[in-house]
Amino acid sequence: MADNLAILQKYNFWDAVFPDLGVTRQAYLSKLRHYTGNRLVKVIVGQRRTGKSFLLRQAIRELVNSGIPASNIFYLNKEYTDFDFVSNYKHLDRLIKSYLDWMKPNGKVFLFIDEIQETDGWEKLVNAYSQNHAEDYEIFISGSNAHVLSGELATLLSGRYVELEVFPFDYSEHLASAGLVPGKESFQKYMLSGGLPELMHLQNDEMRRNYLSSIRDAILLRDVVQRYSVKDSRLLEDIFAFLVNNASKLVSVNNIINWFASKNRKTNYETVSNYISHLCGTFIIHRADRYNIKGKDVMAGNCKYYINDLSFKNYIYPGFSYGYGYMLENLVYLNLRQAGFDVYVGFLRNREIDFVAIKADRTIYAQVAYTLTEQATIEREYSQLESIDDHFEKYVVSLDDITLPNRRGIRNVQAWQFDSVLR
Repeated sequence: MADNLAILQKYNFWDAVFPDLGVTRQAYLSKLRHYTGNRLVKVIVGQRRTGKSFLLRQAIRELVNSGIPASNIFYLNKEYTDFDFVSNYKHLDRLIKSYLDWMKPNGKVFLFIDEIQETDGWEKLVNAYSQNHAEDYEIFISGSNAHVLSGELATLLSGRYVELEVFPFDYSEHLASAGLVPGKESFQKYMLSGGLPELMHLQNDEMRRNYLSSIRDAILLRDVVQRYSVKDSRLLEDIFAFLVNNASKLVSVNNIINWFASKNRKTNYETVSNYISHLCGTFIIHRADRYNIKGKDVMAGNCKYYINDLSFKNYIYPGFSYGYGYMLENLVYLNLRQAGFDVYVGFLRNREIDFVAIKADRTIYAQVAYTLTEQATIEREYSQLESIDDHFEKYVVSLDDITLPNRRGIRNVQAWQFDSVLR
């Protein structure tokens, strides 16, 4: 056990000395700060390599800076091979108890467990420690699979947790990381690269392509194939490629089946539907359902899918036709999600509204156009929003150098300024 404690000490911050933790993700830290100080389990989810581990370490640094003794904070990252000996919740429980005996923390103990889904039976441990009223624990965990963290944890904790989804860098974080200034040029660079934090440190496209391929393979193999015993891994990858190259377009499961049939490949509705659900569960793909604006309800049938980061398109599947307008729409979707909105594709009397975004009592309608240089485009985008007879916020987001005047309450916003509107 002494060896195990030495390993634990190697990765903890009990000397209150922190390495470079990258761009401080203030928006997420602010949300975590809001929920800190109670017994709610903080569940941080998101695609692999979006910065969850850095966020947890930044949260630890913030606790230490606020006066929490560093010795009161336990941190373990299950992705580190040094912790392969922690294969189930009993091993983890013994390690935590050994830490408590060794460090003898006085007062509340903060447990940070990164990529916890790699530990069998982890839900039992989290439930036990979070409900231990004889001792004072506050728990932060992270994971890369929505179904594990939302489903099984929700059953055990019955609402005694909060969930925070971490996305790749948004535009403002990209600027901070790259040392750029806001504007059309830097936004286009962001759109044509991506927001995964590590991309900023890779020197050329080949390195970026190899890095992204390794992320894709890890997600598909570890988070889908192994977890769900998927039989046709090639089909899974091809469905992912189809969704990447048809992002921002209305599709259905039958569309995908017919596309494969045109390539002389047979599959069925259940398989395709399950594979898409698994992909969405890893956060690498997001689904936006259709929303009936008049009836205020979600519609069955076709929907749109968006990529969690455009780098998968830009570096792994660049050969397929994919206009800048679709890329901008994908970024606007992510922007809305990063701001905490539930996002849908709106429909009203056979008109499609790119986005209906809802958060608490705030509703936003948004149209996305790469440019508004032609009158026909202006009329199309504005008329869609003008057909909605209510007083919620309405925006046309574009990449134009200048903005158009407000029209019947509809505001034209440059894409690189849309974040400020949302927050």
